[in-house]
Amino acid sequence: MNQERPTTGLDQPAGAPAGGALGEVLKGLSRPQKELPCKLFYDRRGSELFDRICGLPEYYPTRTETAILRRDAGAMIGLLGDRLQLVEYGSGSSEKTRLLLDRLQPPSHYVPIDISCEYLRATAHRLGTQFRALRIVPLCADYTGAFELPPLEAGLRRVIFFPGSTIGNFHPTQARRFLARIGAALRPAGALLIGVDLRKSPALLEAAYNDAEGVTAEFNLNLLRRLNRELGADFDSRAFSHHAFYSERAGRVEMYLVSRRRQQVHVGGRLFVFEAGESILTECSYKYTIEGFAALANEAGLQQTHVWTDPDRLFSVQAFEVITGT
Repeated sequence: MNQERPTTGLDQPAGAPAGGALGEVLKGLSRPQKELPCKLFYDRRGSELFDRICGLPEYYPTRTETAILRRDAGAMIGLLGDRLQLVEYGSGSSEKTRLLLDRLQPPSHYVPIDISCEYLRATAHRLGTQFRALRIVPLCADYTGAFELPPLEAGLRRVIFFPGSTIGNFHPTQARRFLARIGAALRPAGALLIGVDLRKSPALLEAAYNDAEGVTAEFNLNLLRRLNRELGADFDSRAFSHHAFYSERAGRVEMYLVSRRRQQVHVGGRLFVFEAGESILTECSYKYTIEGFAALANEAGLQQTHVWTDPDRLFSVQAFEVITGT
């Protein structure tokens, strides 16, 4: 394995709670509807819990997208090319990505990007033992902020891989801006391969975010424990409960932490009062139609070139290229 440490450093990720995220936390908790950025879910414990969520029977996105990739990865690489700088946003354990990496040819590079530095380092090491001919360049960064990708070497095509349903965590206006930034990183001839969760039965959606084992609830509450540990906050996680539901009007799943009683919490030297029943919005997950997401991406300068779905059309993997002249 030829592994490089990025200039941001694996021990100092852009967006770590001890740094700039404090301002985001204070701003979010000061709003009439208190909220916290969902990117802060993913410390080491949060990443491990999310991996458990992905294997739960109620959580259809991971197994459905994996089945699509297992069936169609060859066709995807046939469309995109097999000599790539494959950049993955929010790489996590990179499990689904292995289905693509198996089909890449030297001198391809894989650039996994994740905010959880320790988890990223461990994943990159495991991949290096499996894909010895592949150059792996881990980049610890917040992919929603500013960061610099490794240079694109001659003979390689840059493809950004954004699996899962993470694009749904952006409000539509934010998603449009985010996709436009991706387009800028892909110019002049790159491509985007992205997972997009589709609209479906509210009952199926709500079950996926309220699993019987309570793993999603633990994942949600772990966010408060992380703020206590890394920002010196004093949340009592036992005084909050997990709540998630699908809003038909907004076309999204909304996930909250709800205060069980009136309480006071200190964060960054600030005092925040919670009334009984008051909530913190921790995640929104928008669901799209295939046509609706194509229209959103088109506004960001990206043209849909292919769509792969499962037989029940629960989930999709979509390919895009930059619109010439944008």
